[in-house]
Amino acid sequence: MKHSYALITGASSGIGLEISKILGAKGYNLILVSNQGEVLNELVAEFSEAFKVKVCSIDIDLSKEEAPKEIFDFCVDQQLEVEVLINNAGFFFFGEAVEADPKLAIDLVNLHVRTTSLMCTFFGKQMKQRKKGYILNTSSISAYKDFPGISYYGSSKAYIKSFTRSVRTELKRYGIHVTCLLPGATATNLYDPTIVNIPKAKKWGIMIGADKVARSGIRALFRNRSKVVPGFMTNLMNGFARATPHWLIYLISKRVKYFDNQD
Repeated sequence: MKHSYALITGASSGIGLEISKILGAKGYNLILVSNQGEVLNELVAEFSEAFKVKVCSIDIDLSKEEAPKEIFDFCVDQQLEVEVLINNAGFFFFGEAVEADPKLAIDLVNLHVRTTSLMCTFFGKQMKQRKKGYILNTSSISAYKDFPGISYYGSSKAYIKSFTRSVRTELKRYGIHVTCLLPGATATNLYDPTIVNIPKAKKWGIMIGADKVARSGIRALFRNRSKVVPGFMTNLMNGFARATPHWLIYLISKRVKYFDNQD
């Protein structure tokens, strides 16, 4: 692996950070991608020392339309052979679709749909030529059920789930592993600890640690599984959610903050 690189988007925190640690410990050289430049600089120094691998970073806004091509061109120019591609970066917001900030909505769609897709296109083509490679795309259990309040997020994650399955079928004959990671609520900095009691949520299994999600994702990727939903309770809650009829979801939504004024 001394000449092979793993590229991880959203590598500065949460699941992406934990995946970076796992792949560094496996001996992969690392390309850490995020829009948190200072944190990336610290991680480059830390991981280089801890794992004795080459580590570089790309400080970039992944919601930019040009981001996938700029990242790919950087790797080509630096002759970095990406064997493992982790499309993990993402964010979410709550609220009705008609009330969404258009700029925020565009950034989310660009990040989840455009960037994820084109990263697979650019780097997947190289993997196909080499007949070797691994791609892990992070979706969400929200991809399984359409819920009000997360219209943009859930729909974009459903796209990732569907897209990943198609790409897996296309590349399987060339020996490429393509896996979709579908976590539930994960203890990351996306949640405000003053609002969400993270330790209690983890204790009851409602929320799981980013390290556990990362281990499940990487294990599934190298075992060439099509998808993985980490955590027993997450799978249980996902099953209940998928079985819930939309008429009941509508009745519940009328009592939720975002829908108080809806008839």
